Amino acid sequence: MFYWFLKFVAIGPVVKLVFRPRAEGREHVPAGGAAILASNHISAADWIFMPLSLRRRVTFLAKREYFTGTGLKGALQRAFFTGAGQVPIDRSSASAAEDAIRTGIEMLRQGRVLGIYPEGTRSPDGRLFRGKVGVARMALETGVPVIPVAMTYTPRRMPFGRRLVRVHVRFGEPLDFSRYEGLAGDRFVERSVTDEIMYEIMTLSGQEYVDVYGATVKKSMEATGASASDVVGRLQPPAGEAGDRAPRSLAG
Repeated sequence: MFYWFLKFVAIGPVVKLVFRPRAEGREHVPAGGAAILASNHISAADWIFMPLSLRRRVTFLAKREYFTGTGLKGALQRAFFTGAGQVPIDRSSASAAEDAIRTGIEMLRQGRVLGIYPEGTRSPDGRLFRGKVGVARMALETGVPVIPVAMTYTPRRMPFGRRLVRVHVRFGEPLDFSRYEGLAGDRFVERSVTDEIMYEIMTLSGQEYVDVYGATVKKSMEATGASASDVVGRLQPPAGEAGDRAPRSLAG
């Protein structure tokens, strides 16, 4: 109940009035049944704008930090995620990652729409980073469709020199991976499925793709003080080894 109050009364109308987000391709999200919404992640506000674009309830596997923040922002995030029944997850270990995947699979088997950020973290510099295979594992074990989603933010000029951001949410056509039925757990298949999902997100968003995990880049930035571009330059394979540096689409 609190979820719908926040979405349609307390937060949703104000956000829509101020930012006027545009949504495209909402017809690709099924009206009923389970589905995965796999989105890029470039802003802390992604978790607000994407669900507001749909009538259906979207559940996220939210990082535990969203429930422990301080100040007004922390209170709002905690109230929204708790009231919406979102699930906090600990991403600090391999076993925690496995627990998160099992939790996501259970939600999908309950018929929910699950929002996932395959990159695992917010983009360090606005580019699209390598996806983690958890999204593929969930899709393969449950057989649900994966809808790629692209969030884009464009500054727009307002009267008196002020600026706001124009938000555009694009939902792509559902991806069906039933041809890989029974192959959950095969690392090669899971990597191929993940790369296909990332390829579709890249196509929708227009972002440059980086074949490095965003979390690895962030960790190196914190340790060395280097920029994201410098870190990526050290970590990403040369062009001759990485091809066109884009995830391969299995449909192509």
